[in-house]
Amino acid sequence: MTGLFRTALTAFILALCPMVTLVAQQEPVELPPFPDGARVAFVNVQAVAEESEAGQALAVRVQALNEEKVVALQEQNEALQESQDRLAQGGNVMSQSAAAQLQREIDRMQVDIQRFTEDAQVEVQELQAELQQEFQAQLIPIIGQVATEKNIEMVLSLADAAIIWANMGLDITLEVINQFNAASEESAPPSQP
Repeated sequence: MTGLFRTALTAFILALCPMVTLVAQQEPVELPPFPDGARVAFVNVQAVAEESEAGQALAVRVQALNEEKVVALQEQNEALQESQDRLAQGGNVMSQSAAAQLQREIDRMQVDIQRFTEDAQVEVQELQAELQQEFQAQLIPIIGQVATEKNIEMVLSLADAAIIWANMGLDITLEVINQFNAASEESAPPSQP
């Protein structure tokens, strides 16, 4: 296996694996008790994805596609390496047209490998996006259920502090729009007839 092949394969695998990070079982950490009267909580969604059975099952699907693509890429790279070896070993004894034909074949194989790698990355990214939506569709109702049980009004994501669930009664968007419109009307110059 050439150094270039190993480098390309390593880069390919790393590019395909961001979601596939299964966490080894660790000793359970004793958390402090949930504070009485708390109205806001947070969830580490990444930990849920890595440690929950559903998250791990989705990661396995990505890993399976990744492994399939890696095997196919290895096969293509082996065929390329064989052709390059044939050219290197027989280049002096081949006719000029045969050597040129083999070089064109090698060039085509390199382009095909590049396209395959790009297509595989897109395919894995699309699967990851699809599975992420599937995961979120399963997760949000569970978060809402836990929040309701704990009488929580709002749940934030630990990673980015975004709201991932909230009591919809807390939404003051319409009131803000109405007051903003009213303030805009009061400060607008009178329309001329």
